[in-house]
Amino acid sequence: VSVRCAKCGREVFKYLKIGEGQLWHCWKSRIIKDYSIRKGNEIRCQCGNLIGIDEGIYIKLIRSSYTW
Repeated sequence: VSVRCAKCGREVFKYLKIGEGQLWHCWKSRIIKDYSIRKGNEIRCQCGNLIGIDEGIYIKLIRSSYTW
């Protein structure tokens, strides 16, 4: 699955999604390619849009900031 920024449309991650349903968070071990910018525990797109928060073993995604 390709996770994209809702603001600019750039790809933020390539993610291996298992199962059906919504994408609420991304397990770090399943991220195949990472194009994000990290500032502390914040995960941002290259345009500066906040995509999610690093919670340790997963990234909690902010609902309105991404598409997939």
